[in-house]
Amino acid sequence: MARRDNQRRVTEHVGNGLTASYNVPVRSGGGVLATIGGHIAAKAAPYTPPWIGAATLPPLAGWGVHSLWGDTALSAGLASAGMGIGAAVLSAVTWAVSGGTNKFRRFRRAQATASVAAGMGWLTCSISAGPFGHPMTDLWLLGGGMFAASWNVRQLMRNAHDETEETTDKGGLGKLAEAIGLEKVQVTKAKGNGKGMVTADVAVPPGKTMDDVQDAAPKLAAALQVPPSAVTVKKDPNNAGRGSFAARVADLLQDGVPFLPPRELGLLPTEPIPVGWYADGEEWSINPFLADILQHLLIMGVTGAGKSEFARAVLAHLMTRRKLSIWLIDLAKGEQTLGHMAEGLDWFVNNKRGGRKEAKLMLKSLPGIISARGDELAEEGLDQWTPASKLNAMVVWVEEAADIADFDVLDEIARKARSVGIWLVISLQRATWTNLSTDVRANLQASACFGVDEAGDASFVLPDRVTESGAIPDWGSSRPGYAYATGMGIPTDRWTMEVRSSLTKTVRDQIREMILAAAAYRDPLDEVTATAAGLAYAQRTHHGTNRTNAPDELPEPARLHAVPAPAGDDEADEDEEALTPEQEEDAVMELDDAYAEVMSHIPADPEPHADYAHLSLDDDVPDTEAGISFEMPDKPSTDQARHILYGEIDGWAAQGRLSFETGDLIPAAVAAGRKRGWLQNELKKLTKDGALQHDAHGEYTIVRPLTAAA
Repeated sequence: MARRDNQRRVTEHVGNGLTASYNVPVRSGGGVLATIGGHIAAKAAPYTPPWIGAATLPPLAGWGVHSLWGDTALSAGLASAGMGIGAAVLSAVTWAVSGGTNKFRRFRRAQATASVAAGMGWLTCSISAGPFGHPMTDLWLLGGGMFAASWNVRQLMRNAHDETEETTDKGGLGKLAEAIGLEKVQVTKAKGNGKGMVTADVAVPPGKTMDDVQDAAPKLAAALQVPPSAVTVKKDPNNAGRGSFAARVADLLQDGVPFLPPRELGLLPTEPIPVGWYADGEEWSINPFLADILQHLLIMGVTGAGKSEFARAVLAHLMTRRKLSIWLIDLAKGEQTLGHMAEGLDWFVNNKRGGRKEAKLMLKSLPGIISARGDELAEEGLDQWTPASKLNAMVVWVEEAADIADFDVLDEIARKARSVGIWLVISLQRATWTNLSTDVRANLQASACFGVDEAGDASFVLPDRVTESGAIPDWGSSRPGYAYATGMGIPTDRWTMEVRSSLTKTVRDQIREMILAAAAYRDPLDEVTATAAGLAYAQRTHHGTNRTNAPDELPEPARLHAVPAPAGDDEADEDEEALTPEQEEDAVMELDDAYAEVMSHIPADPEPHADYAHLSLDDDVPDTEAGISFEMPDKPSTDQARHILYGEIDGWAAQGRLSFETGDLIPAAVAAGRKRGWLQNELKKLTKDGALQHDAHGEYTIVRPLTAAA
């Protein structure tokens, strides 16, 4: 039976996206062994060239160079030098022409360069030593075998991967990037922390920017099936073509964050304040007084977003510290939010009667306080407050500040309070320009943004680079306690990571006991600040507790409530209920009875037969009639006039009335025999001396008593 020659077609990947196909003859005869042998030969054929080259080229080339230049020492030395230079040049050329943009091509470059360098080195040594003999033959056999085997391994790997691929091996994140149209973006160093967070470095190709990646973040969040805020993309400030990616694929905070009490009572204000957790499970802490710049804080979020929980967590820690005094204004909820913590506050203005007026007095006292504290720090040789100063650090926490003070007052406080150790915290639902001026907002450099209804609202409080990365808490009140926070000593790479504040509702009693126990550590307000605060501070309705008035035992719950406003408050009528007609009639009758009783005690006319007894108050009486004449009293002296004026003002202060307008003093000026110009000059002088404060709306605030100055 005649044998028949068949051909088997073999396809091989040769690089650059190309394949080579050729026929390998296979004989049908010879049995099974011949068929198997032919198949193995066909498979092995592509891998034999490196072995053939390693076996034949070195001995032939070595014999040739040794024969040409190995006869004399001079010719061998010169030839070796020239061959060495040529080896270096050839290796450099190999490195330059075999570059690549992926890992396969980079490995090929290193392998080719090493092969050329090793071969040229062996050939250079062969000039003098000859190719045959020890150790040249040993190096040839070992090196040649390793050379051939390494190239066979490369061939095997090349057949499994496309060496023309330009992108890196990006794994699962890379596939997601391709799925949303970012197939050219390089995603490297992708890793998870085991706590639900995945991070990676991102690099964009020419023609793309990190803005393109940030714009695609919502698509990536959808592909991962996580909330939009769970994916953030940050730019590298040092390289416009690079950035970082973070995704929260599991929520560790959904069950709440337990309140973490201070490690001990009596810490300084410069110690960190633990207030919650980050999304990656790390502790979220702030340290405003230790930061290079004391950054005032703006808190924003809709009702139910968790602002009150955050306030309680921060204030609970601050109330256990020494060299710190806390003033707080909350006219919205008052004791509902902080009633159980009120003993830790040095001045607490709530929604009791007259609270709005007292809140305005507190804020109006701050410019004078800032000036006095600045003078004291200058005398101590300090550029800004530190624990080394005899002054207390201060926290002024204001809820819904736009309803209490005008923008000019807040702007002055925000600009000047930073260096004198006063931390201003303003909390409100929406920080629009109608609620908070842009000037004030610019001086509130730290932020804590809880849930908002509209994504655009987050830009009122968070820096642009944070919102541009996708860190936008537009979940409203559906995720209470979740937020993004910046400043206050928080590292900038943490600004775009979600946080959640501690849960304090379940530990109200424990927090109260902790604050009461810390009374022995809390220092009273320093004398410089208290003096500058004046009567508004001395007559405050709530005094708190500290080491000078700490209770011997836990006070009754009633002790935690603010003291009612003093009687005579001119705002009291606004809160009184309207009288019914029957009540009004009863009131008129009571007034008539009181009038009759008073008139009954007035004696009768002592001169019933005088010439003027027949005249009534409505009659015009000429001076000549009945011989009546009137004399003008003597005009009071300057000292007497001032005594009258100062006495009127001091009388108001004694009654708890600490604010007035110029017109309120007209009766006193008339009694002093002076005109309006004199009155205005006196008020200007008292304002310059610091006894009074004058705001842009013409209202004066009494800072200290004036009788001593009369």
